[in-house]
Amino acid sequence: MMLVIGVTGGVGCGKTSILRYLEENCNCRVIRTDETAKDLERPGKVCYRRILKLFSDPSEVLNDDGTLDNAALAARIFADETLRGKVNDIVHPEVEKYVRREIEKERRADRLSYLFIEAAMLIEAGYLPILDRLWYVYAPRAVRAERLKESRGYSDEKIRQIMRRQLSDRAFRAHADAVIDNGGTHEETWRRIDRLLIRETDSSCLT
Repeated sequence: MMLVIGVTGGVGCGKTSILRYLEENCNCRVIRTDETAKDLERPGKVCYRRILKLFSDPSEVLNDDGTLDNAALAARIFADETLRGKVNDIVHPEVEKYVRREIEKERRADRLSYLFIEAAMLIEAGYLPILDRLWYVYAPRAVRAERLKESRGYSDEKIRQIMRRQLSDRAFRAHADAVIDNGGTHEETWRRIDRLLIRETDSSCLT
């Protein structure tokens, strides 16, 4: 039986490396909701024109080829809470529709052991009812901040602002079925994931 497992955690916790490990080491598929959203925001897709209508001058958030300028859009959203809410109200429901369709498609195909759904806002966006499990990827704030500085060049202020908008460690843990500590070495994390997969496989066989 295929398990649908949500993978979430705060910015810089290391979800990307964990999902790559899962793809390489178990019979699974990963849906990255950020990538899904970007696809739905392309010209001709369902969210594109609705997002442009939010701007009096759409050229402010467009590239020369007519695609959305993700950096410009992110900057506008980052600075305007109301605008961010409007964009989320357009994009999140469409992403969820896609995820629900893909879950049903994969259940019918009956070829996977796991379907992983990744998003930083799985809990806030209301995905819990469609998940069999929720995994929370944890790393200490200091570790996450250092990773973001090194990999993305974020300033301390930007890191603080992003982290303030995300759920607290306590809130993530309150909803999680499993916590993956990703604050150490890759090898330590991989061992934790291997044990967790064994546990999930055993529990799914009992249902």
